[in-house]
Amino acid sequence: MWNQFFLLEEYTGPDTQYVGKLHTDQDKGDGNLKYILTGDGAGSLFIIDENTGDIHAAKKLDREEKSLYVLRAKAIDRKTGRQVEPESEFIIKIHDINDNEPKFTKDMYTASVPEMSGVGIIKTALPDMSRENREQYQVVIQAKDMGGQMGGLSGTTTVNITLTDVNDNPPRFPQSTYQFSSPESASLGTPLGRIKANDLDVGENAEIEYSISKGEGSDMFDIITDKDTQEGIITIKKQLDFENKMLYSLRVEAANTHPDPRFFHLGPFKDTALIKVSVEDIDEPPVFSRSSYIIEVDEDSKEGTIIGQVIAQDPDTTKNAIKYSVDRHTDLDRIFNIYSGNGSIFISKPLDREENPWHNITVIATEINNPKQSSQIPVFIRILDINDHAPEFAKYYETFVCENAKAGQLVQTVSAVDKDEPPRGHKFFFELVPEFAVHPNFSVVDNKDNTAGILTRRNGYSRSKMSTYLLPVLIFDNDYPIQSSTGTLTIRVCACDSRGNMQSCNAEALLLSAGLSTGALIAILLCIIILLVLVVLFAALKRQRKKEPLIISKDDVRDNIVTYNDEGGGEEDTQAFDIGTLRNPEAREESKMRRDVIPETIFQIRRTAPLWENIDVQDFIQRRLKENDLDPTAPPYDSLATYAYEGNDSIANSLSSLESLTMDGNQDYDYLSDWGPRFKKLADMYGGDDSDRD
Repeated sequence: MWNQFFLLEEYTGPDTQYVGKLHTDQDKGDGNLKYILTGDGAGSLFIIDENTGDIHAAKKLDREEKSLYVLRAKAIDRKTGRQVEPESEFIIKIHDINDNEPKFTKDMYTASVPEMSGVGIIKTALPDMSRENREQYQVVIQAKDMGGQMGGLSGTTTVNITLTDVNDNPPRFPQSTYQFSSPESASLGTPLGRIKANDLDVGENAEIEYSISKGEGSDMFDIITDKDTQEGIITIKKQLDFENKMLYSLRVEAANTHPDPRFFHLGPFKDTALIKVSVEDIDEPPVFSRSSYIIEVDEDSKEGTIIGQVIAQDPDTTKNAIKYSVDRHTDLDRIFNIYSGNGSIFISKPLDREENPWHNITVIATEINNPKQSSQIPVFIRILDINDHAPEFAKYYETFVCENAKAGQLVQTVSAVDKDEPPRGHKFFFELVPEFAVHPNFSVVDNKDNTAGILTRRNGYSRSKMSTYLLPVLIFDNDYPIQSSTGTLTIRVCACDSRGNMQSCNAEALLLSAGLSTGALIAILLCIIILLVLVVLFAALKRQRKKEPLIISKDDVRDNIVTYNDEGGGEEDTQAFDIGTLRNPEAREESKMRRDVIPETIFQIRRTAPLWENIDVQDFIQRRLKENDLDPTAPPYDSLATYAYEGNDSIANSLSSLESLTMDGNQDYDYLSDWGPRFKKLADMYGGDDSDRD
């Protein structure tokens, strides 16, 4: 009957909601027809009365879940089961009611807007809002449906709004003046201190660049920016000197590195402060007037000659006195010395340029009041050459002349050397010594080029008559003072071939002419060597066989060697050693042979002069030494006489009381108490009258 049915969503009435009614013209009301409903939600959501065709909604419907249902309806004859009408389709639409409030997609929104911004979708309620005053804001937004009319629903959300920073604040120093100090010895680059200008902005808007304004101290100090802390670090650019300047005043500027032109009207985005740096005085070492000294001195200068002076001063305001000294590690030979008061260097030993042309010494300057403060300077001393060495032959010349030489023939060219180094170079002259101005055999010709030629003056030379000639040559230079020397050439006469080549010059050639061959000479030489070896071996064996030890055994007794191995009982012990042997030498065996005398030769034993028995031992020893020294039969070691006699008595004398009975009267032993704690026992025993009675 209808194509569309309409139904309200979310129906909450007491009965089921009536949707509509199906009816066919074939229905006579006799109950023979049955209505059947199929399609979306049939039987569950929508129920039909098969007799009447009434349709009801069995449940609440939600349009937001499904807004349209398509159903099909049939009318069937109960008896035959046939459809009395064709199947028809109809639609049930759900009418919407305001049952859902507006909802935001997020529970909370976050937004940012630059401070000082203009109008936007969310716009500021106050002009020129400053992030520095308040950075975070929270706004609640409500949404209503039905245009906000009565009965409409609404929803809310929260928006967190952050004001982002803009560069609207210049840097500012918290104080106008800063004070720093530094010792004058501080090295370059040393930081003196830190300063910081405050900027209320953040991020790159708060980045600051520091600089020193032109003026006083700008060339002495520098400032760098610490990117992490945005601080300015003041450092030393040049070496400080308290004596030159004690106080510096600097003007330091701090400026933003990223200024915003929109806010230039707020004022300059930079600030300045005054920095005062005071220099602290320290005790500095002496300073020399030069970095090094070069001194020249003639090598013939006398000892004590002053050759130069070094000067050093105390750079401090106190101007302490300076003393000078030479570092002996640089002058081990102590050739130079220095006056400690004025720094004058003088010679202590003779100089020799040829031995050492340069001397490099170190001079030390020390403050007298503070020896720890010292400095040193190198002094280079150059020894100037003086013509004090005579020229001499450049080398040893092996000169010979042929027996068949002709007059005027060159036999040798000689040259000379000189240890001196004249400024204009060497110039040598050669000639025969005045005593041999005219030599009958050779002549000297000066070549004017520091060389000379030796020429023959006659024809023919004979080895048999004269095998060697000595030719003295005078060599002198042209420096002042002129130095000269005489060199002697040894000219041998040799046999030569027709071309002048030497064949032989020694005596071997003369022996060969007599018929003695080289092989014979070698054989003679070998025989002589063998004989010498045999003689040496025979002498060595004979000496080894005759050699005997000085003391054969401990039982060997002689008048000058005593074996005494018993320590004895002290100074008065005479049992271990019989002193009578020393006092009465005549008691020895007269016929006992001496073992240290050569067996092949037997000398008569000299009788010793009689000595009285109570002679002093020291006097006895002296006499025995003299006697042995004059004994011709004694070997050299007989002069060694060893006696182990300890002497007469102890200086303490006897401490025994055995002889006290022979003494007249009582003896006083009180002095024992003065001998110390070691003699306390004796002092107690003999020191008083009671001990005498006991």
